Amino acid sequence: MIRLENVSKSYRLGKGNDVHAVSDVSLEIGAGESVALVGRSGSGKTTLLNLAAGLTRPTAGRVTFDGVELWKLSDAEQSHLRNQRIGFVFQFPSLLPTLTVLENVFFPTTLGANGHGVDAMGRAKELLGRVGLADKLAAYPRQLSAGQQQRVVIARSLINRPEVLMADEPTSNLDERTETEIMELFHDLHISLGLAFLLVTHTRQLVSPGMRTVEMAAGRIVSGAAG
Repeated sequence: MIRLENVSKSYRLGKGNDVHAVSDVSLEIGAGESVALVGRSGSGKTTLLNLAAGLTRPTAGRVTFDGVELWKLSDAEQSHLRNQRIGFVFQFPSLLPTLTVLENVFFPTTLGANGHGVDAMGRAKELLGRVGLADKLAAYPRQLSAGQQQRVVIARSLINRPEVLMADEPTSNLDERTETEIMELFHDLHISLGLAFLLVTHTRQLVSPGMRTVEMAAGRIVSGAAG
């Protein structure tokens, strides 16, 4: 489903001072597959996830999603693809503080036709029930714990029925018990919904059995590239 071919990403910080965040990486993630990108801080994990999602343009190489080269799409087409086909969960919840929990989950459906012919508000309620927050629909983010906020983000990421869920260090600011609960939720959603799941983490203990582990160091994949 997602293919990166000889992809590199460099940043120029000044004359003669380039940072090579990702160097000549090839990786394929199949439909319904669960993959964990692991490695130390600064190894290139987040940059690789951003490249796979079309959030960052590669300096070299090709990124394709379901056979379509991402950087040959227009800005509008890229935005539509990310909104409709990819769900995102980042390290910090980034919920809109003036919206209720229900409104936060529903919000992505207002950014374009979701094309699924469903009652989006009803689906938002269903997803919040699924992540254990059926009693928090009218609450505001400030009234929730960090773990509850992250559950809202997970529900929001699923509102448009994506085919891929991408999570970047989604439990790094949570306590150990909540961290375990969130990872179990990801695992259950991956299995029950048949999503492809791409997780970035520096904590190997969070990698669920059955996930393919891809290890990165110094911007390169050092193990696990093959499916």
